[in-house]
This record gives sequence, structure tokens and C-alpha cells, in this order.
Amino acid sequence: MKIRAAVLEEMERPRPYAKSRPLVIADIDLEGPGEGELLLRIHAAGLCHSDLSTINGDRPRQMPMVLGHEAAAEVMELGKGVHDIKVGDHVVLVFIPSCGHCMPCAEGRPALCEPGAKANGAGTLLSGDIRLKRGGKTVYHHIGVSAYAEYAVVSRRSVIKVDRSLAYEEAALFGCAVVTGAGAVINTAKVQAGTTAAVVGLGGVGLMSVMAAKLSGCRQIVAIDMLQSKLDLARTLGATHTVLASDPKVVEAVKDMTSGGVDFAFEMASSVKALELAYRITRRGGTTVTASLPHPTHTVAIPATHFVAEERTLKGSYIGSAVPERDIPRFIALYQQGLLPVDKLMSERIGLDDINAGFDRLAEGASIRQILLPAGVGSSSSAPS
Repeated sequence: MKIRAAVLEEMERPRPYAKSRPLVIADIDLEGPGEGELLLRIHAAGLCHSDLSTINGDRPRQMPMVLGHEAAAEVMELGKGVHDIKVGDHVVLVFIPSCGHCMPCAEGRPALCEPGAKANGAGTLLSGDIRLKRGGKTVYHHIGVSAYAEYAVVSRRSVIKVDRSLAYEEAALFGCAVVTGAGAVINTAKVQAGTTAAVVGLGGVGLMSVMAAKLSGCRQIVAIDMLQSKLDLARTLGATHTVLASDPKVVEAVKDMTSGGVDFAFEMASSVKALELAYRITRRGGTTVTASLPHPTHTVAIPATHFVAEERTLKGSYIGSAVPERDIPRFIALYQQGLLPVDKLMSERIGLDDINAGFDRLAEGASIRQILLPAGVGSSSSAPS
């Protein structure tokens, strides 16, 4: 079938993207679902820094590629062997397909699925197949999803069935921003009530970490960012203290307000400097967690003695150390109960033709989570009555 999609043809084009247009809106060919796959109609997709990091070259991928990994969709067709989901179901996309059989999957760590990581690196579906073509030539899949399109074919292992009453625009955020930000706090760090936390970098993922820290009962939550507008928003979502990252005395300020540093610091800015800051504001015996992906050549220097003499912990968190089948429904339930106000993250709603300008806004920090409606702004994106 012919579909309309946003194709990244070349990384590292200069900003503004509205002028250089790294994403080309094109008609491409989408093959039907193979065994263990689904055809989806994409109703909503979020513009995320993970997509931006592919556009700017921080996360090199196969080109050309249809971007987009945070999305909600409707099941349109089932491939052979799919029996536990039906046409018409609503699903959230997960950007790590889990095979269910490799050692990480067997250990209950599907975010580290080895075949899933291999497929994502190659720009294929979990099966190793590619369903996208343009002019007869291969177009690659973005981490098993490729949601900046009207339709997508994905592995059954890349979707989580969700409550049909949840609007698509809201549901989309649970596939990345929510599961990554909240998961880092709840799953990776296992934050306990009465502790202190700081979040460095207040994009969608960072603000979700603020919400999750509040949900977990942190007595102090310090929000840190370069933009005052994001600090103000963090206050409404649970931050008890805010500090501009540009303050030359930011480390001293955080240590003063938390009596020596926080128990848990979360770095969500995709920056080595931000990670160094998060580490420096963590107290002795504390834990620093990073869930961001700076350029793979960037490194961080930490005094080795800290890990023993101060019993410090530095941890990575990929997709919030989540078990998506378990965690996404849980987080949705918490949202529906008013305990995780995910809807506060949503900014503009845009169509495919505005996607390059949308990434300019994201890069500038002018928006938290823009929602792409592939069928066009103003289309129905909530569950049918």
C-alpha cells in the first residue's frame, strides 16, 4: 500500500530544520504484515529527543529511514500467527521489541533484548525483514516502529494493548516519555518515600521523573534546567526546589538546600556536562541514574575512589528498566487516577508538513511534547464512542 511518511534522508543537516528540511514528506510503499507482525494505523506520535538525536547525528542510523518511535495506533490487520490481539484494538508502541527468549528477556529485562537491539541497529523489524520501500529502494525502520507515517507494520512484540477509552494523543506518551522517565525513578532507582531527588534536564522524560519522584514520596525534589519556563512547569508537577543549570554555583546551591546532596539524581539532558552535574550533586552513598543518550564518542571522567570510599552508584536506565507489558498499563492506571498528570506534557498538535519546524521547536526547548497527527491536525484521535 502507498502511505505518506516523514523520511530522514541525511543526518546532520544544519538548523533551522524548517529551512534545511532533513525530513522529507514522501509517498512510500508499505508491504503487508508478515508472520508475527501487525499493520497499524498511526493516530498520534510524539516528537522526542531520541528522534532529534538521529536527525542531528548523535545517534547514527541507517539511511534513509522513517523516524518516530513514541506512538499510539489502531490495529488494522494481523499477520500469520498473531492470535492474542485483534483488529480494532488500540496499542502503544514500544521501541525495543522483546523476543522473550534471550538471556535478558528470560531474566525479566526485556529492555535489553539482544535480538531486539540487533534489529534496531540494523533498521529492520524483529524478524530481520524490512517492509518499507521508496522507488523500489529500501527505506529503514526506526527502532522497530517508524511512527511518523500514516501506517506502519511492526512486530507483535513491539506493541502493548491499552484501554480504548484513552485518547491516542495521551496514549502515545506512555511508549517513551512516561515509561522512560517514570521507570528510571520507580524501576531503576527504586526510590523510597522520604528520600531526596534531583532531575537534571526537563524535557518530557525529565518532567516525568519529577512526577514519579513525587508519586514515590520524595520529601525534596530539585528540578534543574537551562530554561526558567521549564523550571516553572516542574514546580506545578511536584518539584519543591528549582535551580537554573546556568547558575555558576548550582552544585553549592543544591547541596545547601539538601544538606549535602540528594539521595538520587537523574540526568535526562543527553549531555556529559549534565551527567557530571547530576553526579556532583549526589550525596555520599547516593545513586546517580542516567537515561539519556549523548553522542557515543562522548565520555565522562569520575574519580575511581568515589565508588568505594563514598559507596557511590552510577546506573544506566534504558526504557526505564521496564517490563512494558507490566508497566505501561500500570502507569496508565495511575494517570487515570490523577496521580501521574501525563497530559501536562503535551504541547502543540502538528501535521506531517510541520514536522521539520516541530523539531526546531524541540531543539530550542520551546516545546515539551509536540504530538504529530499523521492524518492531519483536527482529525479524530480519541477512542470511538
